[in-house]
Amino acid sequence: MDVKTAPPARLGRPRALSADSHEAILTAVYDLLQEMTLRELTMEKVAKRAGVGKPTLYRWWKTKAALVIAMFNERIVPTFDAPDATTLEGSISQKVDRLITAFNGFFGKVISEIIAEAQSDPDVLVEFNEHYILPRRASTVNDIISAQKQGLVPAHVDPELVVDAIFGSLYFNLLLKIKPLTAEYGAHLIDNCKKLLEI
Repeated sequence: MDVKTAPPARLGRPRALSADSHEAILTAVYDLLQEMTLRELTMEKVAKRAGVGKPTLYRWWKTKAALVIAMFNERIVPTFDAPDATTLEGSISQKVDRLITAFNGFFGKVISEIIAEAQSDPDVLVEFNEHYILPRRASTVNDIISAQKQGLVPAHVDPELVVDAIFGSLYFNLLLKIKPLTAEYGAHLIDNCKKLLEI
């Protein structure tokens, strides 16, 4: 009678434990950035707070910037990056309103610190652009292009310049604080930028 051998044990950490570690790490990043600046944050501090080894961090995220932006994209961005408006103007207005609200809180603090650090660290700039700025930018550009195809926005309008004018203004005031970022400022910005869209 043949004796069946048991299948070899799978190597590596069980999926449930990996998922738990992943969540613990993102929570650690979120909590630590409320206690310190991005410059003060280190992978060692994250690993200690999350109760994991540094190799676990580096297996999933190669740099501190990648880890912080992953936390943003999973924990914060979904709360303001899903407008439910049915018109182009409504969609852009919702994005502006939600970004202003986010900029006036924890998100704005850390975004400012990322941009500051990116000025002297090209890796941070690449990570920030590729995994945060460019996907958001492309989404709104595509919305404008779609409206152009429907005849709702003139074909000669440059979608990227429109995005620069609207969202660039928000980042400009976040960093330089020329004007307070308020709901009134956002509404005034949209009203003026509608002239660019001619809608």
